[in-house]
Amino acid sequence: MTIKEIEKEIIEEFSIFEDWMDKYNYLIELGRECPIIEEKEKNDKNLIKGCQSKVWVSARLVNGLMDIKADSDAVITKGIITLLLRVFNHQSPKDVEEADISFIDKIGLTSHLSPTRSNGLNAMIKQIKLYAMAFNIKQQA
Repeated sequence: MTIKEIEKEIIEEFSIFEDWMDKYNYLIELGRECPIIEEKEKNDKNLIKGCQSKVWVSARLVNGLMDIKADSDAVITKGIITLLLRVFNHQSPKDVEEADISFIDKIGLTSHLSPTRSNGLNAMIKQIKLYAMAFNIKQQA
């Protein structure tokens, strides 16, 4: 599936819920499906700066596609990173780097996060896009 198709699917899933508590519960449920980073990779290098809770993200290139793993010590944050991984994982670095991620606003996530969680979300997106940029440069070399 393309990034746009996955984003559309996520928007449809979130539209089922009218109450934001239900959406938070869904995020928590999604966090249980997070592609977990290995314990040895839970280090300062992979720790996302700017998050209220601890979030680790690692990425590597496998057959030209991004293989991203993550974990968090907070359940909602883990759900948020799982949502991002669902969109970006197993996509080309070019597609990840160019993705506009407007689905975040469309599902109402931005407006329902505290300022610190919103900063954390932006930091997670930035880190994933930095990995994509680095992989793009590596592939072009």
